[in-house]
Amino acid sequence: MTLDVKTQLTELLQQALASVAPTAIDTPIHLERPRDPTHGDFATNLAMQLAKALKKNPREIAQQLVNELPVSALVTSAEVAGAGFINFRLDSGAKTNVVKAVLAEGENFGRSTLGGWQKVQVEFVSANPTGPLHVGHGRGAAYGASLSSLLTFAGWDVTREYYVNDAGRQMDILGLSTWLRYLDQHGVSVPFPPNAYQGAYVRDMAAQLKHAHGDKYVRQGDAVLHGTPGLPEADRSDDEAKQQRESHLDALIARAKELLGPDWAYVHQHALSEQLADCRDDLEQFGVHFDVWFSEKALYDTGLVARCVDLLEKKGHLYVQNGARWFKSTTFGDEKDRVVQRENGLYTYFASDIAYHLNKFERGFDKVINIWGADHHGYIPRVTGAIKALDLDADKLQVALVQFAVLYRNGQKASMSTRSGEFVTLRELRGEVGNDACRFFYALRKSDQHLDFDLDLAKSQTNENPVYYIQYAHARICSVVNQWAGDLSSLVDADLSVLSHPRELAIASKLSEFRDLIEGAARELAPHLIAFYLKDLAGEFHAWYNAERMLVDDVVLRDARVALAVAVRQTIRNGLAILGVSCPESM
Repeated sequence: MTLDVKTQLTELLQQALASVAPTAIDTPIHLERPRDPTHGDFATNLAMQLAKALKKNPREIAQQLVNELPVSALVTSAEVAGAGFINFRLDSGAKTNVVKAVLAEGENFGRSTLGGWQKVQVEFVSANPTGPLHVGHGRGAAYGASLSSLLTFAGWDVTREYYVNDAGRQMDILGLSTWLRYLDQHGVSVPFPPNAYQGAYVRDMAAQLKHAHGDKYVRQGDAVLHGTPGLPEADRSDDEAKQQRESHLDALIARAKELLGPDWAYVHQHALSEQLADCRDDLEQFGVHFDVWFSEKALYDTGLVARCVDLLEKKGHLYVQNGARWFKSTTFGDEKDRVVQRENGLYTYFASDIAYHLNKFERGFDKVINIWGADHHGYIPRVTGAIKALDLDADKLQVALVQFAVLYRNGQKASMSTRSGEFVTLRELRGEVGNDACRFFYALRKSDQHLDFDLDLAKSQTNENPVYYIQYAHARICSVVNQWAGDLSSLVDADLSVLSHPRELAIASKLSEFRDLIEGAARELAPHLIAFYLKDLAGEFHAWYNAERMLVDDVVLRDARVALAVAVRQTIRNGLAILGVSCPESM
């Protein structure tokens, strides 16, 4: 395994270092794989680290270290290169030993204890339950799920959490939209606001209300519109017109609450429950599971929002201006101060967000990871500032940004607007290209990089499609194993010394990178690195498969090659499991 090889190389270097520079014995030793495999299997810059302290040329120090390296069967050569690197070439047996490790560890191959079982919360998606999830939400869901699996695999105790925005204006707008469609289905004519939720799903929820409760919630149109400001002309798009439309919408919400009285809570809850259930179902089918669905409303019901704001005031971080209470956000690096309680006494979204983060810290997580859309970048300093203001450890918070995903169908961008209803849903995308392509293509780019989702490529069954390419490697190996028809448990004892072909050794070297890859990806919160790795591993296997026969007459060589292929299959399985992608045995 890579970890064992690196440990052994480190010990060899420490012995050499004790001879060359005993006073620098505590110098950390870094071993990396050269990007160019012709430079060897591992390299270290130890000599360059020592140059200043020893006041010598790095190449001279490197040569001294090489001269003092103990003889080891592990290393076939150690050479000084470049400005003072030491490049190591390993014995072929040291490379192929990883195969036995994969076969022995199975689904645990690559697992790490890096996280030390620290408790980490990953909060992701957290989309307002005001309509079906769209393809933009899908990217955050895929990233959050893959990251959670990666961190678990690397030794963290992960809690996956969805923050349900079930309090506030957006849910009121959804409740109003549902009620107005319900009125329309009873023949009550009330102009539907252009800035309400327009999708067909709103009509469906209204129909459910009608079917279950008949005309119980019907009110006359003139009563609904009584006292509400008029709408501007339809073709006006200036700021004043926008403000008039929002004022009209708020007035309709107030009228709905007044006319329905206690029944408003039912209509509101019906819309919330239906959309939340749809969201849960969509995500479950996408292979995205949550341990906790946390209610924003619970923060108000338990008094945590009020307690949190009062706590900030006691600590001297609030001031009153024009009847509103403001958080001194600029003190902590934000561009301006932020309102936490309006002059009418209502708390802002920001106030509940502060309370939510206080709740996270009170639950005792060692690390809190928020996955936000890239458009929330400016939100980071104010939330971080609030955490500091509460005398909490802001270093425990890490924010990972997810850029927007743009879906291309027939070369055309698809519009995605929840209010207008003109959006491509995650469910539609999954139906068109399948879960596997969705999950893998979302993972093909670093989360904070823009993603163009190519539908034609995702649906193609060619080597150009990376998920197909990787799954095909897995299916090919399954076919080889079926033809071989031997006892898989016997492969642990296969004689791997016969694996001497450069392609075979290259595959073994690639397998030995997996554990380090897992740890590096976990540190960087970068599951896309696994997608890149699996594509490279599949490429190495396909090249070998196309160049060499697997099931040769020589029993020893045949079993060794099958063992190597099975190790590739297991590593592909372990990697794709983290990304939430299946491994078909035939294609």
